[in-house]
Amino acid sequence: MIIDVHGHVTAPNELYAWKANLLSHRGAHGGKAPAISDDRIREVHHEPHPSFGNVSHLDHIDGAGVDVQLISPRPYQMMHSEQPAKIVRWFTEETNNIIHRTGELFDGRFRGVAGLPQSPDLKPEEWVGELRRTVTELGFVGALLNPDPHEGAAVPPALGDRYWYPVYEALCELDVPALIHAAGCRPPAREPYSLHFIQEETVAIWSLLSSDVLKDFPDLKIVVSHGGGAVPYQVGRFLPSGVRAGGTPYLDKLRRLWFDTCLYTQEAIELLVKVVGVERCLFGTEKPGTGSQRNQENGRWFDDIHLLVRDIDWFTEDDREAIFHKNAAALFRL
Repeated sequence: MIIDVHGHVTAPNELYAWKANLLSHRGAHGGKAPAISDDRIREVHHEPHPSFGNVSHLDHIDGAGVDVQLISPRPYQMMHSEQPAKIVRWFTEETNNIIHRTGELFDGRFRGVAGLPQSPDLKPEEWVGELRRTVTELGFVGALLNPDPHEGAAVPPALGDRYWYPVYEALCELDVPALIHAAGCRPPAREPYSLHFIQEETVAIWSLLSSDVLKDFPDLKIVVSHGGGAVPYQVGRFLPSGVRAGGTPYLDKLRRLWFDTCLYTQEAIELLVKVVGVERCLFGTEKPGTGSQRNQENGRWFDDIHLLVRDIDWFTEDDREAIFHKNAAALFRL
């Protein structure tokens, strides 16, 4: 069995046309959601898509043997930094509704991970209403948490700051994990959004482990996307400071978090598992998405991560089972 914890919704274009209208009128025409039929939602999951290598969402996950995929909003579409805040809220809510309907239409194949209306103009206390709605009313199993609601245009409080505590309190109360994943990236930032993801995940880990968050919220469950950004690769830089500070060794603190395997080379996955341990790794692909192109050297999709995991010859079958589904089933209570 394979559970993919890192997937994003494939929504009909009507949703994004509505988003463009919201941005054009900035909410002056109201927030009535578009009428999208169930047939249209089914259709887009079977349609070949040029951004996915001209293959459909379902063909991608069928080909990878994914039995259950956790899907969240497409992060670069989230527009957290746009104004007014009400258009962020409307778009987030409707995207979550589409995710819920997708789960209902493809019974058992998809589970929802909520987007939150993380406008910087709203307080985090105001974001968590959507978290409660999606978990208690729609049956979502987690939430996407963007460490940079400004999307590169300003500097937000780091995740170790008490600013984020209302979100952590709600996550613990609802007993659902947060998947750390940045959204868009806009000027004056220098980097594209894909690199911004990695930077924000790196800063997120540093901040969480440098703070009292995991002491104040011992039941908080945090999954860091894309293999934890740069931290597993650069962990040696943090080990000496952990010794100087005394107390819990840095690696032990790092192993309080979970990490997905959304890394597109075998070497990167091996490094991640060696640093954090098999028990902290969850199978994640982001498929279909950035990695959905053929590798010209071997003909595989770059995001065929199941093949990379199977190629690692020092893994035991127990290791693979833990990564493919057992760790995710336990963490997300699937």
